Amino acid sequence: MNLVKKIFAAIAIVAVTVSAQAQNPMSPYSKYGYGILNDNATSAQRAMGGVGYAMSSGRQINAMNPASYAAIDSLTFLFDMGLTTTALWSKEGNTSGKDFGGGLDYITMQFPITKYLGGSIGLVPLSSVGYSFGSKVDNGTSLRQGSGGLNQLYFGLGVRPFTGLTLGANIGYLFGTTINDSYVTTSAGSTTLFERVIEVRDYRLQFGVQYTLPINGRDKLTAGVTYTPGKTLLGHTWGIKYDVNADTDGSGAAVPDTVGYTSLKGKYSLPETWGIGLNYVWNEKLMVEADFTYQPWKNADFDLNKEFNESTEFNNRWKFALGAQLTPRARGNYAQRVNYRLGGFYSNDYIKVRGNNVREYGLTMGFGLPAPGSKTVINLGFEWRHRQANPMPLIKENYFSVTLGVNFNELWFYQSKIR
Repeated sequence: MNLVKKIFAAIAIVAVTVSAQAQNPMSPYSKYGYGILNDNATSAQRAMGGVGYAMSSGRQINAMNPASYAAIDSLTFLFDMGLTTTALWSKEGNTSGKDFGGGLDYITMQFPITKYLGGSIGLVPLSSVGYSFGSKVDNGTSLRQGSGGLNQLYFGLGVRPFTGLTLGANIGYLFGTTINDSYVTTSAGSTTLFERVIEVRDYRLQFGVQYTLPINGRDKLTAGVTYTPGKTLLGHTWGIKYDVNADTDGSGAAVPDTVGYTSLKGKYSLPETWGIGLNYVWNEKLMVEADFTYQPWKNADFDLNKEFNESTEFNNRWKFALGAQLTPRARGNYAQRVNYRLGGFYSNDYIKVRGNNVREYGLTMGFGLPAPGSKTVINLGFEWRHRQANPMPLIKENYFSVTLGVNFNELWFYQSKIR
């Protein structure tokens, strides 16, 4: 087993081990809606601010735009897997806290089907929920906790009908469960649990197009657009209410009372998503991209269980991202072959908290480290993010994340002509 395979096997073992015990950092903002949203960016893309709508490369998987799958050559197989670990520092008034989380972020693979057609399969997160905080209520206290999230298992195709133009589509299976608990303890010592569960089992489509215009022999300009139709969700939601201290069936345990078991259809939905990007490659060394994302969440349905006196308000989400990658010399010494990455982003989140918008911005950087003796690249990225409500700050959050990814590059069904 060569060095690359040893590295790949080691990271695979770590990924499975860590992900089995992974928890998201505890953010109270994930209490609302479907949780904190995630974009389909790989570790390399996250190091560039999360850009990718116009990125087209035969050496890197880009699940953000399925049109990019057609860029793969007929002898290449790509496998990309990423791990993330995150530290969170939060502050609300004079109260501060910190938390840590991490685990397996995504798994994707890409392969050629014909000279003009490429395919991709992967598992990527759509949203994540994780929080735990307490507060005082009349004649008692309240503890709120949440966990879970939504994921997407996708299959996509990208085709190049003629030089410069590529088209693509993803079909994804959405699945996952979000759980929101509220424990209310009275001054007399009795505790009641109110639990809300949303379970999603549905599909989702995404369409993409890219057009590349050669500027001269070594420069090129690529424009990319993606569209994901909005849709009502399939699945079920229900609430659970019971007295934690009660023994209602003689077994010593409380019997939960399920409230409001109902289908998600017509009551919960996801909005359409538009992504637009512009990418410029100079002299096969420097790549710069700017992206814009828009989601009209004000049009989405989210019918919370009225039994629990809950409410939420959505806001239209937009995000601007800018990123760059520099490779000094593709065939130079090791330091010259490293990919140096830098980026940043600014976004308006899809949730509103007590009438306040939630804004998020961040800076990113990273390196693509070539594995000796192969085309495989180890991607190491660093990300700082700040999230807070506006105009009333409410909770201020600062994140620092480290991402580790492996872009495994091997031959695809190559057969030597030498007998």
